[in-house]
Amino acid sequence: MEPPISPVLFSILLFLGMLIMLEVGRRLAVRRRSKEADSERSNLGPIEGAVFALFGLLMAFTFSGAASRFNEKRMLIAEEANTIETAYLRLHLVPDAEPRLQELFRRYLDSRLETYRKMPNMKAVNMEMGNSKQIQERIWVEAVAATHLPSSHPAAGWLLLPALNNVIDITTTRTMALQLHPPRIIYALLFGLGLICSLLAGYRMATGQHRSWLHILGFTVITVIVVYVILDLEYPRAGLIRPEAADQVLVELRQSMK
Repeated sequence: MEPPISPVLFSILLFLGMLIMLEVGRRLAVRRRSKEADSERSNLGPIEGAVFALFGLLMAFTFSGAASRFNEKRMLIAEEANTIETAYLRLHLVPDAEPRLQELFRRYLDSRLETYRKMPNMKAVNMEMGNSKQIQERIWVEAVAATHLPSSHPAAGWLLLPALNNVIDITTTRTMALQLHPPRIIYALLFGLGLICSLLAGYRMATGQHRSWLHILGFTVITVIVVYVILDLEYPRAGLIRPEAADQVLVELRQSMK
């Protein structure tokens, strides 16, 4: 699935926004310093702590969900490879139609691999998925006919057709897994809370006479990196994180189909 906004662009905008809000918060504090008593300044601590805690919780839950969905996508790749291999091996039950069905399986797996290579270009992905669907239908029709041939194993219909059904089902499961993401309002909240926390941090940092660039850059860079990783995990193949090691299972399966 294509992300609503590029993770790199989102991170750059967040980084610039946080730097601006840190400076705005600092200037507001400098302007109010003469009017604000020490007791008033200390009373702001619980409010700031609550906002930062909310921001931290939102980042933690979002990161956890993204990592969980990323691992699920990798496991589904292995599951798809297993279902295709099982169905491919059971083609031995229909010896007369086996060469023709094996060639269709090779074309089908090539199409599936091409689908993942084209991500996150969803227009190209949808076209390739349509091609995979057509090959699936041909495999099913020919397999059903092959199970009725006199040379086929008596249990061919009981063993081969359920395996083919699993191949079709896992395709739907993987397609749905690619489309399951948190509502976009979650990322808007991450962005907004990041800016609010920067404003509060800048306000608090104004107690010193000089800007602490170590703290400013440390806070902004770490926050932006974590948010970028969250988006990259949520939309693999759109950024630096790509499940290529898991895809290798499908590649090796295709190489074994000689």
